[in-house]
Amino acid sequence: MRTLLAVIRSAIFAPLFYVGSVPIVAAAFILAPFAPAAAVPIARIWAGWFALTTRIVLGIRWRVEGTLPNHAALVAIKHQAAYETIMILWLFARPATVLKAELLKIPLWGPAARAHGVIPVDRAGSATALRAMLKAGNAAKTADRPVVIFPEGTRTAVGDAPELKAGLAGLYRALKLPLVPVACDSGRCWPKGFVKYPGMVTFAVQPTIPAELERADVEIRAHAAINALNQP
Repeated sequence: MRTLLAVIRSAIFAPLFYVGSVPIVAAAFILAPFAPAAAVPIARIWAGWFALTTRIVLGIRWRVEGTLPNHAALVAIKHQAAYETIMILWLFARPATVLKAELLKIPLWGPAARAHGVIPVDRAGSATALRAMLKAGNAAKTADRPVVIFPEGTRTAVGDAPELKAGLAGLYRALKLPLVPVACDSGRCWPKGFVKYPGMVTFAVQPTIPAELERADVEIRAHAAINALNQP
C-alpha cells in the first residue's frame, strides 16, 4: 500500500511541478539580459514552488539542524538526490552554486542560471575552465554570497561515501573562506528513479572548518562531516 500511494503521489507531482516551472523559468530567461538581478528572487519563487509541491503532494518535509550561512563561506553538502540541488535555492537567500558546466547549455534554464551567478565546473579540468570557476567563486565572495558545492561531484546512494573531488580543495584554497559542511539524508525519500516517498529530510549543519588548513586535513574533516547522517 505504501508503494502504491507513493506511485500515485509521484505521478501527480511530476506534471504539476514541471508544468508550473515553465512560466517561472521562462520569466527568468526573458529578464536575464535586461535585469539579471531578478534571477535570484525568481529562483527562490521556483524553489518555493518545489518545496510546496514536494511537501503537499509527495509528503516530503524538511528541517535544518543548525544555522546555514547567508554570507561569504564555502558550504559543502552531501548529495544523495536532486532534491537538495533545488532546495538550496530555498534554504539560502543568495547561494552561488557550483554545478557542471554542461548544464548551462540547457535551453531557457542555462541563461537563467548564468544570471543567477552559478559557478560552472568543467570535469575535463582545463586551465581555462579552472580560471572561470575561480573567477566566479571570487565574484560570489566579493558579493558576500555563500558558495555551495556538492563535493562528491555526483549523486550517491544511501550508505555510499566516495572520496571528495578536487574541486572542493581548489575552491577552499583559492577563496580562503571557512568551510561549512552539511550532512543530508534526502536519499531515503528521494531515491533514484520515478517513485518518491514521504518522510523528513534533514540538513544537519556541522562544525565549521577554519580557512587555510592543509588539504588533507580539510578533506578528511569535510568527508566525515557531510556523511554524519549517511547510515544505510
